[in-house]
Amino acid sequence: MASKKKTSNERVILNLQRTFCYLVLLFLTVLCLFSFYMLIINATRAHPDIMKGFTLLPGKSLITNWKNLMANQNLPVLQGIGNSFFISACSALLSTYFSALAAFGIHAYNFKFRNAAFTFILLIMMVPSQVSTLGLIRLMGQWNLLDTFVPLILPSIASASVFFFMKQYLESMLPIEIVESARMDGASEFRTFNSIVLPIMKPALAVQAIFSFVNAWNNYFLPSLIITSKEKKTLPILIAQLRSADFLKFDLGQVYMLIAVAIIPVLLMYLLLSRYIVRGITLGSVKG
Repeated sequence: MASKKKTSNERVILNLQRTFCYLVLLFLTVLCLFSFYMLIINATRAHPDIMKGFTLLPGKSLITNWKNLMANQNLPVLQGIGNSFFISACSALLSTYFSALAAFGIHAYNFKFRNAAFTFILLIMMVPSQVSTLGLIRLMGQWNLLDTFVPLILPSIASASVFFFMKQYLESMLPIEIVESARMDGASEFRTFNSIVLPIMKPALAVQAIFSFVNAWNNYFLPSLIITSKEKKTLPILIAQLRSADFLKFDLGQVYMLIAVAIIPVLLMYLLLSRYIVRGITLGSVKG
């Protein structure tokens, strides 16, 4: 009887602990989603209503805010979306492919300065990107590449953080015997990488493609220094431009509407590829 009573008490304690964990997770979920809910609500309200304070109920100015945003001649919203998508997609593709290629080279080849090269790349991760921005702008000016998308896309090839993730993933998931077998069968190095290694790295590629896309999509610092023409501006620049409008033209309804439009592609990518994020992070973690 004492044994059964003890087992029953343990089950009660376990259920209480589980319930407490669920409540904490529910609270954190609501806390994370509340900002998105507030954004959606304010996107449906007019500027005077937003100035009165927050409400949990949506407004009636969703279509009006959208029409005002589209009618704003100083904000080429659709072109800004296209520019941001082009830059983000190209950055994600280049970053993931070449970082995976560099990680494969470090992992599969045993050359003299391999450890030194790996350490050098890790040191690059500790250097803030803002430190090299001035030199990059001067170099792009000398090459007549200012006000183009080239400085926003090509530097993504050398992404130290993506490389490090790919390197750790390969160490966990790619036995070197597979590469040696492909070499013995006469496959070239690029064919081995493209046909054998890349399919194994699909989860890691998907994860880093999402993160690279989001980083490029939300990037404001470098595009604001590179892009000057109106037709090449990205969404973060347009949002900052709308927020910095003078008092007579300032419309919070348009601001919240533009922010809501800007986060839709990011949310869609997370919803469609979220399973790759969890799987890739789990499989790509360092072995204990």
